[in-house]
Amino acid sequence: MNTPTNASTTSTTSTTDRLSRLLALVPWLRAHPGVSLGEAATTFGITVRQLRDDLDLLFVCGVPGGAPGDLIDLSYSADGVTVLDPQTLDRPLRLSADEAMALVVAARTLAEVPGLAARDALDRAVAKLEKAVGALPADRVRVELDAQDEVLRVVQDAVTRKRRLHLRYLVWSRDEMTERDVDPMRVLARDGRWYLEGWCHRSKAVRMFRLDRIDGSHGVTVLDIPAAPPPEATPRESAESLYQPGPYDRRAVLRLHPGARWVADYYPVESQRELDAGYLLVELRVSETGWLRRLVLGLGDQARLVEPAELATEIHDVAVRALAAYGIRPRPTAE
Repeated sequence: MNTPTNASTTSTTSTTDRLSRLLALVPWLRAHPGVSLGEAATTFGITVRQLRDDLDLLFVCGVPGGAPGDLIDLSYSADGVTVLDPQTLDRPLRLSADEAMALVVAARTLAEVPGLAARDALDRAVAKLEKAVGALPADRVRVELDAQDEVLRVVQDAVTRKRRLHLRYLVWSRDEMTERDVDPMRVLARDGRWYLEGWCHRSKAVRMFRLDRIDGSHGVTVLDIPAAPPPEATPRESAESLYQPGPYDRRAVLRLHPGARWVADYYPVESQRELDAGYLLVELRVSETGWLRRLVLGLGDQARLVEPAELATEIHDVAVRALAAYGIRPRPTAE
């Protein structure tokens, strides 16, 4: 394993950076027994305090089981650090047959992305992996993402040539087919679906468009206009939710029954507060109230919309009329 290079600045404290550092830290310390805290911290570009925090975290990491014998064992003081039991983290990675096949599938999925940078490097890595798989039927693996090929081809071409797109796009929450011009920024796949991210001139904001909601190949046109997203149009981080609230989105507050707490995990909420008896109060932002109306009506007595008051009244009236059609009078609700 290569020795980490010296860093002149303090590394960020993001989870991803720290995980990468921890994975590199164990084999490096194993190869440098007794190294001082200062030298190790300098090598990894962090402070001694950060290194101590990393070492304290490693004490509770290890292989599945969680028993004392399953955890990484190390000792450190001002004079030096010694890893006594690295729990296999200093050994070369060995893949099982299932793990190797999973990597082949994942790599071939990535290779399906049009316009992928460093495609040659990926192909070489896949070839080596498939050679290592050996007798496994790697040549029978075929990956196809759920995408409209022609729409994807046109959109990817516009991204490559930096040309504006005109879309006929279905807004599902309103069941409305819209016309809009978009300066494309990138194409990405999430959860088996293809998305276009770009600056929407209709919304005056960065928006994400599902390609299967574009009105077929005739619903996307490449215009002879250069795509020029404004400086504030920046792609969102890959870990972020696909939905990002805009400046004109409305604030909504829901009081959730214990049986409906899953809403806080399924939808991007801005805040949540525990209430008595397991109830949960959540706040979220909505650009369209249609889906929120359907959500609250679908949850029935498992949820109550607290704000906005006018939408809560509207939902209540809709529910009363629906029950009346079945000859049912609604029960009074407790505040």
